[in-house]
Amino acid sequence: MERRSFLRGAVIGTSAAAFGGTLMRGAAYAAPAQPGAGPYGALGAADANGIQLPSGFSSRVIARSGQTVAGTSYTWHNAPDGGACFADGTGWIYVSNSEISTTGGASAIKFNSSGGITGAYRILSNTNRNCAGGATPWNTWLSCEEVSTGYVYETDPWGVNAAVRRAAMGRFNHEAAAADPVRKVIYLTEDASDGCFYRFVPNTWGNLSSGTLQVLKAGTSTSGSFTWATVPDPDGSPTATRKQVSGAKKFNGGEGCHYANDTVWFTTKGDNRVWQLNLTTSTYELAYDDSLVVGGGAPLTGVDNVTGSSSGDLFIAEDGGNMEICIITPDDVVAPFLRINGQSGSEITGPAFSPDGSRLYFSSQRGTSGSSSGGITYEVTGPFRA
Repeated sequence: MERRSFLRGAVIGTSAAAFGGTLMRGAAYAAPAQPGAGPYGALGAADANGIQLPSGFSSRVIARSGQTVAGTSYTWHNAPDGGACFADGTGWIYVSNSEISTTGGASAIKFNSSGGITGAYRILSNTNRNCAGGATPWNTWLSCEEVSTGYVYETDPWGVNAAVRRAAMGRFNHEAAAADPVRKVIYLTEDASDGCFYRFVPNTWGNLSSGTLQVLKAGTSTSGSFTWATVPDPDGSPTATRKQVSGAKKFNGGEGCHYANDTVWFTTKGDNRVWQLNLTTSTYELAYDDSLVVGGGAPLTGVDNVTGSSSGDLFIAEDGGNMEICIITPDDVVAPFLRINGQSGSEITGPAFSPDGSRLYFSSQRGTSGSSSGGITYEVTGPFRA
């Protein structure tokens, strides 16, 4: 069965729109996505911002590291990373992490109904290498520290309530988070060459102050069934969480993570793979693997942050590669959606759609300078399919 057959839900909370996943075809798993013509056509010439886009799309710069955000007095943070959008009346808010050691944190930009910037401010300060994260159904942003004993911080996109450290979610090299309102859990990736994939089961859904951290157990193959096991010591000291449970499946550098419609997707940068967990059947498989592209010439490498659209398309940002955001369609076709030119020393981070799905936000973490102080945050508008 194609992924399109059960893709049509809205994403949890008010962040990016949803996408779903493939079930088993009889006794065999679906083949990983292969290159083909994308739904938006070929990339055009680079625009004034150096971005190649399909016909009908345009880009604008909304913030630059070290410079004040237009129309505000707020200086945008360095090394922008993971992000998400939240509805705010008739407008919306885009939040973005800062992957800077010891002073990382996260910031936010507010937009009115026409996309004009109305404010910018800090929502988390003095934390360590805030890489990715995820939105919750109760409209908070989970900002994750990418250090060996990193925490998850629950933050307020409006900047009204103080950020709270959620120690029960475990201390490890956190990367991304994705909320599952059906099973009432939060999935977590770990950026390590022998990292694991986790879920946090809160004692009370909507309150992350206490609960149980579990790790995925499975065989060594790229498809099969999985189970969950409790991590005895989520504090990760003296034994790292990924080393506490026998049979915990290892993943090579966990990165982006996204949930929709009984499916959770996550990427592993060490082997350029996109993994898919089918939660109703407790099975896993590969949705993409650059080494399995027929004929070579994989369009997607350096897989990193992910988001989805209401059409079921998956958008995956590259760390390196050709500095592209690639799309994987519900028909298992992978193709470039955009490319940033002249920034080969950077990576693309934080893709997220506005609540109405008409605008895509993302950053080039190090911009043209190749330095964390050279980050650029963009917006792309155009005829995204619904």
